[in-house]
Amino acid sequence: MVTRAFLSTEHPLLAHIIPVRRCNLACEYCNEYDDFSKPVPTEAMFQRVDKLAELGTSVITISGGEPLLHPELDEIIRRIRKCGMVAGLITNGYLLTAERIQKLNRAGLEWLQISIDNVTPDDVSKKSLKVLDKKLQLLAEHADFHVNINSVVGGGVSNPQDALTIGKRALELGFSSTVGIIHDGDGQLQPLGEEERRVYHEMKAMEKRSFTRINSFQDNIAQGRPNQWRCRAGSRYLYICEDGLVHYCSQQRGYPGVPLEKYTVADIRREYLTEKSCAPHCTVSCVHQVSVFDSWRAPQHPNPEPVGGLVQIE
Repeated sequence: MVTRAFLSTEHPLLAHIIPVRRCNLACEYCNEYDDFSKPVPTEAMFQRVDKLAELGTSVITISGGEPLLHPELDEIIRRIRKCGMVAGLITNGYLLTAERIQKLNRAGLEWLQISIDNVTPDDVSKKSLKVLDKKLQLLAEHADFHVNINSVVGGGVSNPQDALTIGKRALELGFSSTVGIIHDGDGQLQPLGEEERRVYHEMKAMEKRSFTRINSFQDNIAQGRPNQWRCRAGSRYLYICEDGLVHYCSQQRGYPGVPLEKYTVADIRREYLTEKSCAPHCTVSCVHQVSVFDSWRAPQHPNPEPVGGLVQIE
């Protein structure tokens, strides 16, 4: 994948797909869920996976909402693997059982991430270590895929030191551990306070060297400073919502808003060179990580004028 990334810029490295917008939780900071949406029909998900394969995508991450609510999630994972792409899953972990984990093994899942926000559930988030620790033990016992536990600081998290407890527990169980700086309910950056920064740097010291390298953009966010970088959303990274539209990311839904089935190499080329005004204060780790591959080449230019709610394709 790394070799292909350097050889050609005309294919996505990572795509997020959303098989269901509904979630079984309602975290206060989250703007990526509802409590009523039906799962996307499986055949529609297959068509989207096939289209991403046609575009030359390397990795597909399934998220939501809560993706484990989709009744045919395993078949979607199998389709991704059949098309030769890496399959990942972001879940809140609540619905994991030993049997469910074994089904994910058989489907060919290659990695899974759970974000845990606190040790004890509170009004902001129920994604707590107290609730999820038994699920983590099941993963340690049954999962054949890699597991990463992401803890967070910022965005209304009441006790920053919880991140250290969560990270140490993840390492104890044999998982990798990362830390993220969480946005607020409007997707906006909230610079860290003194204690949050202390915890953040201690967590960074616990990360594997590879994670520390690709997440270095967070150091500026922790200080409330903008990042000067070339965001490759819409080209190297695609976010496909439950309606099948391509967006820059989960926090910029609506741009460019082009149906995936109509997305072409011309779109990828355009967005590769399009400067995103939201980039300096972006907290979306996956977009930063993917864009690292092209940080040294192809300067970007301001957005073209939108036409009819969509970005004009030149």
